[in-house]
Amino acid sequence: MSREEVTSAIPHRDPFLFVDEIVECGENQITCKKTFTGNEDFFQGHYPDFPLVPGVILCESALQTGAVFLSKKMGADPETFANRMPVVAKMSDIRFRQVVRPGDAILMQVVLEDYYANAFQMSGTVTVNGKMAVKLKFTVMMVEKGV
Repeated sequence: MSREEVTSAIPHRDPFLFVDEIVECGENQITCKKTFTGNEDFFQGHYPDFPLVPGVILCESALQTGAVFLSKKMGADPETFANRMPVVAKMSDIRFRQVVRPGDAILMQVVLEDYYANAFQMSGTVTVNGKMAVKLKFTVMMVEKGV
């Protein structure tokens, strides 16, 4: 599914949008894709002689995938997203296993583990070339948008 579907689901925009497309969306999980072109600004300083995608960007790609999932999941209930936006409340059990380089495509799979009120507990896995790059658990809250 297209980038337009992603941008209609979440408020993130370039240069801080790290989801290119929705690959699959199910009842309790979603898989999205992102390809790093090498033109992203962070490669200039991380690291000039051996450019790598920063771990925090890989985590952010999983968080944004979770936000896309929530938008899709809650789309049937417009009240849930009306005047609210997803904000990370907690991250834990983060494990980094593989580096991601310019030209690499990553797949982000996020699973909804539990939820209560406006808090959604999720787990995410980011893979590159079929290998786990990052694994994490996180909680996203829906907060009221300020005026």
